[in-house]
Amino acid sequence: MRISVRILGHKSPQRYAVRRAVLAAQIALSQEYPDLLVEIAEVRERSEIEKVTPVIIYPSLVVNDWLVCVGRFPSKDEILIWFQQALQEA
Repeated sequence: MRISVRILGHKSPQRYAVRRAVLAAQIALSQEYPDLLVEIAEVRERSEIEKVTPVIIYPSLVVNDWLVCVGRFPSKDEILIWFQQALQEA
């Protein structure tokens, strides 16, 4: 099982905060899915972010090519729901 995550954010502290929430969700889900692989990529370039969303200043999150969160910091619980949906669709 694999989930691809892209953290879109122009500023480093914002990406770091979202990454921490993603990692916390991964740890929580790994008890139920021990073979789960979560691939995390950080997208910093404005031109690449604009291909997905016009929101540049605040972070956004993409899970398996699905834009799930735009312009805010998602909670671990929200990310868990998105991960579970991605696993169901796989």
